[in-house]
Amino acid sequence: MKILHISASYKPAYIYGGPIMSVGALCEALVKAGTQVEVFTTTANGSTELSLTSNVPVKVDGVTVTYFKRITKDHTHLSPLLLKTLRARIKEFDAVHIHAWWNLVSVLAALTAVKKGVPVILSPRGTLSAYSFINRNNLKKKLIHLALGKKLLPKCHIHATAQTEANAFMGLVKPVSINVIPNFVKLPAQLPAVRYIDETSPLRLLFFSRIEEKKGLDILLKALPYLNFSFSLTIAGTGEPEYIKSLQALINDTGIAQKINWIGFVNEDKFNVLSDHHLMVLPSHDENFGNVVIESLSVGTPVLISDKVGLADYVAEKNLGWICKAENEDLARQLNQSYRGFSQAFERINTTAPSIIREDFNADKLVQQYIALYKKATNL
Repeated sequence: MKILHISASYKPAYIYGGPIMSVGALCEALVKAGTQVEVFTTTANGSTELSLTSNVPVKVDGVTVTYFKRITKDHTHLSPLLLKTLRARIKEFDAVHIHAWWNLVSVLAALTAVKKGVPVILSPRGTLSAYSFINRNNLKKKLIHLALGKKLLPKCHIHATAQTEANAFMGLVKPVSINVIPNFVKLPAQLPAVRYIDETSPLRLLFFSRIEEKKGLDILLKALPYLNFSFSLTIAGTGEPEYIKSLQALINDTGIAQKINWIGFVNEDKFNVLSDHHLMVLPSHDENFGNVVIESLSVGTPVLISDKVGLADYVAEKNLGWICKAENEDLARQLNQSYRGFSQAFERINTTAPSIIREDFNADKLVQQYIALYKKATNL
């Protein structure tokens, strides 16, 4: 079985956050499991380009990847050479797995595959939620959906990373099939040491994500003045400078700037940062999965997430944290409420979560679910 993965961006373009790591981890696991995998991607790295060999296949952690130059420097990621190569080679593959939507790489690749009769697996990765239609470029998205999406999506096998994402998609169109399989999330090599809360010290809160509107950092910042306990907040992530400036102005208006530490983008030291905090907070307006939730729990750090995060049901079911609405008032209420008895909850979650996560997100088990999806799509 030979699968072509198409993603407008690929590692090391970590500026795009969790999806980059999940797609890379999936492809690497498939190769290790004996599946033939190739990746077509672009040199996209935000508003700049990756400095690497382009337009020829290279090995990236065991995966054959071709980075094609793009002619647009925005989220359209138009790459004529990628599309030309796809048209020439697509019949070599049993199926095409496309990651994300709305960019021209994904939409035109799906069109090519459908025309050539090659099965398509699409992982929307949050790009086809109701929120996505009212967020950025909503008019362009509606036009693309009317012109192409309504025709192409019913011919795809949809991969959702959580049941909430699957439910949202079913309200859009009816695909060939819809399949819920969690993201691949790289976990620490070893179980972490057990930690305890020093109740005389401030509670160390952490926001760890791309800094953009849908991630809800503004919700957290607006909630902080209403907390009735001592705390500090670390913000790990990057985003558009103008948006960050607007958030920093919001902090200054509330008079809590001295309690907040902005540390920027973190990659290699991720698990140490997560381990160094008491609670990871992610109050997203929309989140199809939430890799950082699993990463945080894998080192024993509890989470407080909004009910718009795809993993909210999982966190509630396993009792590994707290759930709030994506509103600053409810977040403040939940933070104050969870602080009562927090040390006991922290000790329980810190002790049990790492083992639970390793069992539920075991790479060997997950890769077999993806292979089963490919077999279903290709009738192999």
